Amino acid sequence: MPGGARFRAEVVTSKFDMSRGMMFRETLAPDRGMLFVHGEPGKYPYWMYQVRIPLDLIWIDQNRLIIEMVANAEPCKSESAAKCPQIGGNRRALYVLELNAGMAEKHKLKLGDRLDF
Repeated sequence: MPGGARFRAEVVTSKFDMSRGMMFRETLAPDRGMLFVHGEPGKYPYWMYQVRIPLDLIWIDQNRLIIEMVANAEPCKSESAAKCPQIGGNRRALYVLELNAGMAEKHKLKLGDRLDF
């Protein structure tokens, strides 16, 4: 992270693991996250269906620059996946990083910042 903070992220590359993401997890350690690695740049909206903790979602391009962020995304309370809204994915990204809600603000992340991984 800019400023030197480090996170340990689970790397997700398979379609199954990407569709499951952070579903059903009750907690996430403050220094942990999940990094979704898409096969090619594209617009990748996410959702919070069956996710139980609020998250910061960070879209990252092929140069590892932050191109979009959604802070404090709340879990979708609907029992129907079809009723959960899509979040972000408005710009072409290669990666999406999910962190605990508030981490982007705590570490002063902003559009254009470079993340090293």
